[in-house]
Amino acid sequence: MAKKKTPEQNGPKKVNNPNVMGLRAQVLEQPITDTLEVNFMPYAMSAIVSRAIPEIDGFKPSHRKLLYTMYQMKLLGGSRTKSANVVGATMKLNPHGDAAIYDTMVRLSRGYGALLHPLVDSKGNFGKVYSRDMAWAASRYTEVRLDPICQELFRDIDQDAVDFVPNYDGKLTEPTLLPTTFPNVLVSANQGIAVGMASNLCGFNLGEVCDAAIAYMKDPGVDLLGILKAPDFSTGGQLLYDGAALAGIYRTGRGSLRLRAKWRYVKEDNLIEVYEIPYSTTVEAILDKVAELVKGGKVKEISDMRDETDLNGMKLAIDLKRGTDPDKLMARLFQMTPLQDTFSCNFNILIAGMPRVMGVGEILAEWTAWRMDGVRRRTYFICKRKEEKLHLLKGLGRILLDIDKAIRIIRETEEEAEVVPNLIIGFGIDQVQAEYVADIRLRNINKEYILKRTAETASLEGEIADLRDIISSPARIKKIITDELQNVKKKYAAPRRTEIVYEHQQAAEAQAAAAIEEVPAYPVNVFISREGYFKKITPQSLRMSGEQKYKEGDGPFLQWEGTNADELLVFTDAQQCYKTRLSDFDDAKASVLGDYLPTKLGMDADERFVWACAPGDYSAHLLFFFDNGKAARVELSAYQTQTRRRKLTGAYCDKFPLVSALLLTEDQEMAVGASDGRCVVFHTASLTPKTTRNTQGVGVMAVKARHKLEWARPLSATHIVNAGRYRARSLPAAGALLKEEDRGEQQLEISAGPL
Repeated sequence: MAKKKTPEQNGPKKVNNPNVMGLRAQVLEQPITDTLEVNFMPYAMSAIVSRAIPEIDGFKPSHRKLLYTMYQMKLLGGSRTKSANVVGATMKLNPHGDAAIYDTMVRLSRGYGALLHPLVDSKGNFGKVYSRDMAWAASRYTEVRLDPICQELFRDIDQDAVDFVPNYDGKLTEPTLLPTTFPNVLVSANQGIAVGMASNLCGFNLGEVCDAAIAYMKDPGVDLLGILKAPDFSTGGQLLYDGAALAGIYRTGRGSLRLRAKWRYVKEDNLIEVYEIPYSTTVEAILDKVAELVKGGKVKEISDMRDETDLNGMKLAIDLKRGTDPDKLMARLFQMTPLQDTFSCNFNILIAGMPRVMGVGEILAEWTAWRMDGVRRRTYFICKRKEEKLHLLKGLGRILLDIDKAIRIIRETEEEAEVVPNLIIGFGIDQVQAEYVADIRLRNINKEYILKRTAETASLEGEIADLRDIISSPARIKKIITDELQNVKKKYAAPRRTEIVYEHQQAAEAQAAAAIEEVPAYPVNVFISREGYFKKITPQSLRMSGEQKYKEGDGPFLQWEGTNADELLVFTDAQQCYKTRLSDFDDAKASVLGDYLPTKLGMDADERFVWACAPGDYSAHLLFFFDNGKAARVELSAYQTQTRRRKLTGAYCDKFPLVSALLLTEDQEMAVGASDGRCVVFHTASLTPKTTRNTQGVGVMAVKARHKLEWARPLSATHIVNAGRYRARSLPAAGALLKEEDRGEQQLEISAGPL
């Protein structure tokens, strides 16, 4: 009996779907894996290989098509033309619309300022890389031409140094790569987002890159950090040097750098001028963040901040209040705003059509191998041309032996088509040489002309021998590349724009100390109600106050003593944790309701407060109890972050409703109770700490069907007197029914305060 085939083996299944918009439609059903393979994978590969990831010459296809079109338009060394003309011509190679092409041109332009060495010499408004909102003018108003450094991109383009392929309609050809004479991939910053991967290359100083490439060709084991000191960015600013982080980036191609703005204090006007900002941010982002801090009362030393950018360059002016220390203020702004930012490196480059994340050494190795092949191909091209010329001159030398004979053969030949064959027979030369001789003008058939031409034979033979030696000698090819790199450095190298700050560790500590000094650490009492109203009251005010005020239906929930500089973790029913500081709240009195935490912390719609604690030094543990009888013990360090993140998702397990949460500073006995009146007492040492915030925990109480865990409290905070009756020998335990003398009043909501 034949085995029945599965639907996948039968292939796509056709299903008739009647009455779709009045027509009978046919739906093709197929496995999702087939859909991904047939439809999605070709798109993903196209985005990776043909659009978003740069290649070893440092360009994406859109960049290369634009620059080659401008080269074909004679815009290298010529006068400028309207950008619209270039955009229109580029569409013959890049059929993605004029807007995309013009955006590419803008990013390469001198006016926009995204590159250390712009490739497009622009005239007109091209916006600025440091501005999010500054729009560039339309292409019909601006003018462009190629920058002189583009000579190094196209020097070998007509000498077979790179391959050419047909354009999208097969009517033109375009280069697959541009034969750059220097490692442009390390000089021009480049960013791209493909499908499932991305690329983010920072720029390096041209002079340092040339030196590094030369040193690497001599010794692949050279210490690149000693030559290529650090990345360089077109917007300037300062780079906080971290040798270990840079070494990791140079080795793996991944990592992050810390950048910060440059500023100066103008004493006469009592203001700060920021004149260079990190490459990864914009002036609008900085202004928005500072305005948010001032509005929220976190920065009180600033009276005004404005953008004073003009034709002389970028400038942000910060007006200070009287008595403000500018150094301490900037230290705080560096910590709290994009005035200090990070740049994430991801050196993902296409090598032979395959994406690879490479360190600087690997990139230089790949570029050197590719450039050596280009120089070899160029040399071979030149050598072939000289060999062809030598071949013609040798044929001409045969004619020198008897010019009269050549003239007689031509004159006595009756048919034009027989001239070349008769010369071949008469002088023993081949057809190419005979064609060359036959095309010599009558006035040039003299001994002087022929002697001058044939005198080149000896020099040509020497040049050809030298070129053949270059082709077969990697050392000589490397010497040619080295000379080209030295020439590029001499002509185009510029001083570093980004200053390297080597003492950033001490500076960072000073900044942190200055930031801490700004937050007074006086004692406070914290009160949080069941509905999430927060009050921070000083001991003096508390002694003079009466009863705490609450909304109708609300009441006391959490209370502890701390300092104004303490951190605060606030947990919600959406399994999110909001991180803030007590200093972010104003001192209050018992007679007010206090700050409503969902509003103060900007919680999501319909998100409710459930619990809060002060983490201290993050050495304690958190206990979460769920209604299915499980308990999770999570290390508080899992909520510690290096950056000033305000919200953490997945703060605790979302599989079961949360019943209680407790801060555990030391192990102790806990009591938990279920809705059927049973109780279990166990020691917290039996719970293994976890570093995963959303762990489901382990069972502590075997809850019966249709019942659930209702409360969890420290044993010392209960009315239980017969603890041995409920103490568990192993977990989970069924527990025992609470006796009358052990019941008291059990708290049924989230348990209160730190232990």
